[in-house]
Amino acid sequence: MSHAHACHDHAGHDHDHTPVVTQGNERKVLLSFGLIFTFTIVETVGGLLSGSLALLADAGHMLADAAALGLAYLAFRFGRRLADARRTFGYLRFEVVAGFINAITLFAIVGWIVYEAWQRFRAPSAVLAEPMLAVAIAGLLVNVLVFWILTRGDAEHVNIKGAALHVMGDLLGSVGAVAAAIVISLTGWTPIDPILSVVVSLLILGSAWKLLGKSLHILLEGAPDDATPDAVIKRAKEAVPGVAEISHVHIWSITSGRSLATMHVRPTPEVDARTVVQAVERLLKTEFNIEHPTIAVDWNEESVACSLSSAPVSAGHR
Repeated sequence: MSHAHACHDHAGHDHDHTPVVTQGNERKVLLSFGLIFTFTIVETVGGLLSGSLALLADAGHMLADAAALGLAYLAFRFGRRLADARRTFGYLRFEVVAGFINAITLFAIVGWIVYEAWQRFRAPSAVLAEPMLAVAIAGLLVNVLVFWILTRGDAEHVNIKGAALHVMGDLLGSVGAVAAAIVISLTGWTPIDPILSVVVSLLILGSAWKLLGKSLHILLEGAPDDATPDAVIKRAKEAVPGVAEISHVHIWSITSGRSLATMHVRPTPEVDARTVVQAVERLLKTEFNIEHPTIAVDWNEESVACSLSSAPVSAGHR
């Protein structure tokens, strides 16, 4: 059986893998960056003047947030670039790298805060509660505003989610700073300042771990949770008549919410191969949200296959 014909003709099939990056996402990230970066300076000055580690820790969070938001904005800008001969999927994966870096920086910030808190316990210093409270309340309001901006619309995007987690950490840090300022003002007990700094920082470790795992899973081209190879094979055999065997299944994510798959499908002898391929494609798109399945047909038990995805099938190959 000759297979010299053009087996990769995907007639009517869209091969544009360039990510859809909305201008709405870009605008809200840029606006959030401006707000966070501006208040980072304010909070740093307030922390130095008041002697508050809680404020300085929160300023450290906000500085990392500003960097994360700037990186997220660059990721979206790169994501708008079209695919080329060297990067056939465009720059979509850059967004996942940004999310991965965001997660790593969260761990680094927590380590820095714990170290500074230990230094404060060893050598306590005076804290001016009134200016600390004023700056902390202002920081809380800024973080609430930025978090609200980021969680409007596409909040599950890995890049947006990474930035939002940073801001959530800041928001918790501001709450801790407000609480510490109130306690110091009422009781004069300054150890509450480094204690709450550490407690608030530890609260974000769980979210950072989840973000790290998700972004690393995508970078390693892992299968989506709801579209594992075993689940796809089982469902396709149940739902598509004429499927004799499915093999060489590879499913992976390019970025958050963008999944692709390749596989070999061997139809039973009495069915039309084109019909089976189209049915499997529909199943992958509708039930597993795989936007670009590429299916190779195994024409016989020796697994000689060529790509057939919405391409005409000649009578001799049915």
